[in-house]
Parts: sequence; structure tokens; C-alpha cells
Amino acid sequence: MSERQKIMLVTGMSGAGKTTSLRVLEDLGWETVDNFPIRLLRPLVREVLAGQDRTPLAIGFDSRTRGFTPATIVDIAKSLSDRDDLELITQFIDCNNTELERRYNETRRRHPLARGRTAMDGIRAERDVLEPLRRWADMLIDTSELSANELQQFVRQNFETQEAGELSITVSSFGFARGMPPLADLVFDMRFLDNPHWDGDLRELTGLDEPVTQFLRRTDGFEENFVRIRDLLLDLLPRYQAQGKSYVHIAFGCTGGRHRSVYTAERIAHALRENGFKPTTAHRNLASRAADAVELQTA
Repeated sequence: MSERQKIMLVTGMSGAGKTTSLRVLEDLGWETVDNFPIRLLRPLVREVLAGQDRTPLAIGFDSRTRGFTPATIVDIAKSLSDRDDLELITQFIDCNNTELERRYNETRRRHPLARGRTAMDGIRAERDVLEPLRRWADMLIDTSELSANELQQFVRQNFETQEAGELSITVSSFGFARGMPPLADLVFDMRFLDNPHWDGDLRELTGLDEPVTQFLRRTDGFEENFVRIRDLLLDLLPRYQAQGKSYVHIAFGCTGGRHRSVYTAERIAHALRENGFKPTTAHRNLASRAADAVELQTA
């Protein structure tokens, strides 16, 4: 069988980050088109499949797109999903109403569905219209607590190396003192381990440095629980894949996100690679200062 054509339909709430996602995909080598007329979607797909070029294609649309009818889009997506020569992905970029209102007020842009009313009126109207697409989407990205840079990083992590049919896995570290990661599927709290921060020789180092890794390997409870977590993930990941899940984000947290969570994330990523997976690693708070006051909370 010839290589399958990858096509992604990108939609979501206006102001949530659809344009940012498309720009990153373009940087990653995707061919992208935004606000494409819905009535031309089938002809475009036929033309793409008739050619020899299998460059992945991302098509953006939202409530401003000509001929936009969510039910029609879902019907088209269902029919395209049945094709053997096509891999279809649907990405929905969402954001809570309060944050969207803040963004519109800050930029002084008019919401496309406001029509002389308040931005919140437009946001609520659009959410009602888009609900069928939100339910249908393969991948939901909530940007309520993400900066533009964090959204860009997430898109790169999930689409830079993924091959057709491959489970895309992100293994990350973070500090609870700076908030939970909003897009994690599985979260493991590593604060039951002794904290290297309280060792003066280790405080300025991170979980990537050998003295810290040696400290944690010797810490009571690490090795046996690492094995339990590893074995759990090796059991769960194939099950997620069998259920059709394409993206899994596994996050490890500690107080500041610089020592315990970083080391555990690296060890888990290495174990997954040894077992045939291709995870991407990301360390959210690795660059934070060890002396930051937020680090001095209870371990």
C-alpha cells in the first residue's frame, strides 16, 4: 500500500490559538491553508490524493469560514475517515469564556459573532455553534492557561516526529508550586521522595546532573516505585493505542520542577524508548531559579 496522506482539520474558538497552531505546523513542514470554504473540502482532498506528493496538509476553519456548518463538516470527516489512503486528524483549540473575553478586551478586537453585542455574547454564541465539532475532535487543546509559546511547544512536541499510526507520547516534568500542567493525561506526584533542594551541594543542580541522579537513585522508595510506574505505563500505552488514542502526555511533578520530576521523566522516557516507543521530553520549570521563594514551600 502506498503512503497514507495525512490531513488535519484545525478548528476551535476564535481567539483560542488556531492561527498559532497552523503557523507552527507550517514551520514543521506541513502545508497549511486557513478559512478554506467548506464546499471545496471534498474536491481539495480528491486533488491531494490524486497527486504523488504526500506532504501533510492542515486545513483551518472556524465560524467565520464560508459555508461553515458543523454538521456538514462532521459528515465529511466521517466519510474521509473510512478511506484507506488517508489519515485524518481533527484538532479543536478551546479556551474558557473568561480568558477569551480577556483576550478580546486586551486586543480590542471584535468577536466575529458579537454583531454589535458584547464579546461575551459572541463567545457564548460561537460555543453553542461549535459544540458538535468539539465533541467530534480527536484532539482537544485547552489554551486557557497556556501562553502562545507553550501552545507552540505543545504542537511541536506532538507533530514534529509523529509518523502515521504512531502513538505520540510526551513525557514532561513540572513544579506543583507553579501550577499543574493543563494538558496532561497522566500525572505522577514525586514529592514522596527526599528533596535534593535541601542539600546545599545539589540545590543549584538539576535532575539532569549526575550528583542529583545518584542522590535520587539511593533515595528510599525511588527504584521500586519507578518500576511500578514503568510497568503501568508499558501496560497502558498499548491499550490507549488500541482504543484509537493518538496522543498521551505523561507528567511528573515535584515541588519546584527541577530535581525529582526531571530525573524521573528522563528515566521513564529512556525506559519507553527501550520498549519501542518514541517519547518527546519536556521540562517546564527546569530554567527556574533554585533560590526562587516558591521553591521554599514544604517538600
